Amino acid sequence: MQYRKLNELKKLPNNPRIIRDKQFKTLCDSIRDNPKYFEARPIILSNRTGEMVIIAGNQRYEAAKFLKLKEVPTFLIEGLDEAKEREIIIRDNISNGEFDWDILANDGWDDLPLADWGVDLPEDWLHHVDEIEPPELKDGDRAPFIQMTFTLHDTQAEELNAAIKKAKNEGGGQSAVNENSNGNALYFIAQRFNRG
Repeated sequence: MQYRKLNELKKLPNNPRIIRDKQFKTLCDSIRDNPKYFEARPIILSNRTGEMVIIAGNQRYEAAKFLKLKEVPTFLIEGLDEAKEREIIIRDNISNGEFDWDILANDGWDDLPLADWGVDLPEDWLHHVDEIEPPELKDGDRAPFIQMTFTLHDTQAEELNAAIKKAKNEGGGQSAVNENSNGNALYFIAQRFNRG
């Protein structure tokens, strides 16, 4: 790890990852309040093109600029080819910010194994990937069970996961007829809602 001046670094052109206001504020707070974590997760650079190009940490770079930092922790990976750079770019951006789907679809990212690298692809992305049948219970395992699938927005999923966790903490994850704790917790929640 080496501290380098911000003006020595070059942002990744057509970076397929963006970050929204609330997430950007959280990132700025993290860098300001916990600089050691920033050191532990430095900006990753490649010098394949002769410049210090950021291949992981473009949002951390923007946050550092916003915070008026002069230097940032960096780690230079030498000898990368373009394919390895692109893999690092995608893998690093799985958990923070969000993808700009137009850039991913139109600037040469759609031929990569994005789903394999942990990217949660939107439903309308299916024209870019092969149709995949959702998993189903085997016929012998089905009766008397019903498998259900839901599509939720991130904020809805957070709320649902919190409710499931709370239901499990109150004993709602256990059932004599079903081993699936999430299904049991949802049933527990539904019972409470339906009974007022």
